[in-house]
Amino acid sequence: MQPSGNKTLQPSANDEYILVINGKPEGPFTIAQLRERKIKPGDFVKTAAMDDYKEAHEIAALRQLFGFNKQPLPLQYFGSFDQRLLAAVIDWLIVSAAFVLVAFVVMLILLLALPGDDNKILRIGIIICVVALIPIGKIVYNVMMESGPKQGTFGKQLLKVRVCDIYGERIHTSKALQRNLFKYLSVATLFIGYLIAFFNKKQQCLHDMLADTLVIKDRLDS
Repeated sequence: MQPSGNKTLQPSANDEYILVINGKPEGPFTIAQLRERKIKPGDFVKTAAMDDYKEAHEIAALRQLFGFNKQPLPLQYFGSFDQRLLAAVIDWLIVSAAFVLVAFVVMLILLLALPGDDNKILRIGIIICVVALIPIGKIVYNVMMESGPKQGTFGKQLLKVRVCDIYGERIHTSKALQRNLFKYLSVATLFIGYLIAFFNKKQQCLHDMLADTLVIKDRLDS
């Protein structure tokens, strides 16, 4: 399971929490019962309103009640380079297919509506536009999906990884835009910006380091 599972309704001091004990969910427990069990910052909990488990320190209400400090994610939760690479390939295929489909429909309409020579010129223009617009469309797609509720593109969702800040929280649109624009620096360094992921513990690429983001994988099995 992922540590996120954010809903519009945030956990509060009045909620009851399911607590993972020795790898198994137990409860629900009230705040008083959690206090009796001496809950720790790294213990996994969730309420009925949450999609998935979080560590206790990730929940604001529990941090306030128990005096936990919010902690960066442990090293074992970071997405691997091969997961990220395969997700990127899937996303490029999705975005490219969408633009090609639109271009095909437009050219089909032009074929029926215009004579041969004019049609040929317009088709060349459409192909050029598609090639130019696909990278822009990819950025828009990435930003919207990574800052959205799922915190990841369709490719990342299939590979069960997602984008977050260093605490595992959902990022804002502005940070997602920063992250994706910084990818041009990762490419401009002859892709060394991507290969950096092999040499740091958080498996961050250059654009992740500059935007202060992480790509993380599932942490608990359902």
